[in-house]
Amino acid sequence: MPPAHHTDAGTLVESAGRRRAILLAVCTALIAVVASASGLNVAQHDLALDLGASQSEVLWVINSYVVTLAALLLPMGAIADRRGRKPVLLAGLVVFGAANAAAGFAGGVEALLVARVAAGVGAAMVMPVTLSVITSSFPPATRSQAIGVWSAVAGGGGLLGMLSSALLVDLASWRWLFALPVALVAAALALTLATVPNSRERTAARFDLVGSLLSIAGIGGLVLGIHEGPTRGWTAAATLVPLAGGAAALAGFVAWELRLAGAPLLDLRAFRDRRLASGSTALLVMFGVSAGVFVVLFPFFETVLGWSALRSMLGLLPLIVVMMGASGAAAGVARRLGAATTMTAGVGVAAAGLALMAALVSVDGGYLSVLPGMVAIGLGMGLTMPPATEAITAALPPESQGVASALNDTTREVGSAIGIALLGAVLTASYRHAIEPALAAFPDRLASAAGEGVGRALDAAAHSTDPGRADRLLDAARAAFVEGWAASMWAASAATAALFLVLAVRTRGNWTRTAP
Repeated sequence: MPPAHHTDAGTLVESAGRRRAILLAVCTALIAVVASASGLNVAQHDLALDLGASQSEVLWVINSYVVTLAALLLPMGAIADRRGRKPVLLAGLVVFGAANAAAGFAGGVEALLVARVAAGVGAAMVMPVTLSVITSSFPPATRSQAIGVWSAVAGGGGLLGMLSSALLVDLASWRWLFALPVALVAAALALTLATVPNSRERTAARFDLVGSLLSIAGIGGLVLGIHEGPTRGWTAAATLVPLAGGAAALAGFVAWELRLAGAPLLDLRAFRDRRLASGSTALLVMFGVSAGVFVVLFPFFETVLGWSALRSMLGLLPLIVVMMGASGAAAGVARRLGAATTMTAGVGVAAAGLALMAALVSVDGGYLSVLPGMVAIGLGMGLTMPPATEAITAALPPESQGVASALNDTTREVGSAIGIALLGAVLTASYRHAIEPALAAFPDRLASAAGEGVGRALDAAAHSTDPGRADRLLDAARAAFVEGWAASMWAASAATAALFLVLAVRTRGNWTRTAP
């Protein structure tokens, strides 16, 4: 017989004022973690110049945080369930804050890399606990609304982090990017100490160390390989080795978890519950699509429209505002229409938004040609994320809420990595196919540069001594980019539409109107 599990009683918070303070505490911690995953993207050039780093080293600094975070989420969520969610949250905030402070003073690439890995460890301790604190301390009547707020912060925090980072880079230097997480950590620590209750699982079962190590190797290898693919090449050893190792470790993880009689790290049989399977799949696809969209939006703003990095970030605000507003309203919509219907409708709206972007985008149409699609995508994501998140946490027992939260976060991170790699690959391949016929009219030097990407085409045109030829090269590159953009958006729309059809069949009539 499996060992009995017991969860500390009395953790439900009845005071509305204290619940608001708890939600503020965990969302402050969450936004620090999420923003740090994307903040350095806007400072790549400055970081390389200041530290004398190569592009490969800069990418390692950025990716090391994401890979460490994704790899450790499941084990850290399980540890928080056993050791106490509040102590793990506090310890994670301390580690995360200290690592960011060290990163701000790093004198070289090696020191910065170590600090970013340490920050990833702290973030993996913080991120799953922020959600499990909500699920373990909020009564069912208010839990959906709180998860909606949490989802809004999780979805928009990365973009808001990039916006603040762009401002800090323009006004000061890349080192100040790490001041914001430290300030947020200080606020989160104070709020957590004052308001967050503790809860934990009590069990005689041994911690699943083998499953933890296999999950770390599997997810870490998979995410690392996906991140390396677009820059190193998909056939390079640096890509294939971690992908193969990650796949083998994940296969071993599945086999181990299914045969473990005690308390597995993740009970894979729980995926028979349609809520868990549907919620996880929805988050995987939606975060993959959204991350891929952001990858192609920035080059469109900067190279086709000629916007600065800061203006490009501001151009994304309609999507962020609509998504965060819809996330906050999703609980109310789910009460009226049903959680499954709300989530499925959100996926359908996002698919329509992606199709709008693919059909309407043009060089001459400018920003207005992509705005309707952006608004629809924000609305769709906002309606999808809260019910999908609650579906995952509701499908696993109260004593495993740290693992449930970690599974939710892992799905988001893996989905984002896959989406960036796949949609980026579609964009690159379609761009090269579209511009190839036009390159015959240009000298080899210009043709070679333009064939590598729209950014290289703009740089080559800027250094050309023939203004007429430069203008023709720019026109060809921008038109090819828009064609590649459309191809990537059609691919994303097709994937999202397929998910919509699957959810429409699988979730019909299976969820209640009050909670997934």
